[in-house]
Amino acid sequence: MRIIKIIKLLFVAAFSVAAFTNAHAQDSIAQFYRGKTVTIYIGSTSGGGFDTYARLLARFMGRYIAGAPTVVPSNMPGAGSHLVANYIYNVAPKDGTAIGAIFPNVILDAVLGDRAQEKSDPSKFNYIGSGARDTYICIVRSDAQIKNFADLFNHELVVGATAGGGSTRDYPLMLNALLGTHFKVISGYPGTREILLALEKNEVAGACGTAWSSMTQQRPDWFKNGTMNVLVQESSLGLPELFTRGAPLATSFAKTAEQKQILDLVYAQQLFGRPYVVAPDVMPERVKALRDAFMATWADVELQTEAQKMMLDISPSNGQEIQNVVTQMFETPQNIIDKTKAAIAGEKVGP
Repeated sequence: MRIIKIIKLLFVAAFSVAAFTNAHAQDSIAQFYRGKTVTIYIGSTSGGGFDTYARLLARFMGRYIAGAPTVVPSNMPGAGSHLVANYIYNVAPKDGTAIGAIFPNVILDAVLGDRAQEKSDPSKFNYIGSGARDTYICIVRSDAQIKNFADLFNHELVVGATAGGGSTRDYPLMLNALLGTHFKVISGYPGTREILLALEKNEVAGACGTAWSSMTQQRPDWFKNGTMNVLVQESSLGLPELFTRGAPLATSFAKTAEQKQILDLVYAQQLFGRPYVVAPDVMPERVKALRDAFMATWADVELQTEAQKMMLDISPSNGQEIQNVVTQMFETPQNIIDKTKAAIAGEKVGP
């Protein structure tokens, strides 16, 4: 009996120490953030999908960070969000008051060793989380000659795209190189919003590398009234809703296991379709506080009500989960990396 009492006393003591430690950590976080402003730097123009998610996050996240700081969004478009990545890594405060909303291609570019636009190392970022798991798609005007993905092996489709490094440019070039499709890529549009406007004006007939969640939020009527059709899912998993629309997986057209491995590497980004990062030097306890606040924010009832009205898919991933996927991406064999780089550059790979 005496041994049991001692064990109970030790358990109570350990619990008390843990509770005290947690309370002290929360007090420290609250003391730091109280009265401060946390800025979410958005690597896109206003009005697009990334901007919409980040602004929704900013409206509610302050509730869940101890100390209740003010959280504000700030657009910093440029170079496929490399501008924001470089800013967070090199310039922004390293104290947990600067969060970057970056495109996932920033991570893939680093995996592939393409540092032309980078002055950062995404493998060292602290990942706070992702607002959604995306499925990217190719869409086409319903009045275009192209009616399904198979048509692209015999006919050309003009698609709008941003600058190099963005999925709207890289994805169709990759499909041309790997599968033999005939996308004609017109690059140089500032962002997704401008590409959609070009589609409406019939300047281009289609677009690739755009997120389904963004499309249904920005142009829901397009798919209800048949203005646009979904040609293919640029994803390794896909969505049931898109399968019912007759949109196959791009990976199903791969002719070799190597081609599929390349596609899967590129599409791995969609597991964290809307990533948020802080600098490598941010203190671990603040990283944890931001990760916890991030997940709690997306579970907020008021936020979810707003998201439903805006037709946003809320499927968050926690920061550690993303960190693990990113680590795996950086362990990709060099021969696959080399061939992936060639495909994205539009160089033919495979048979």
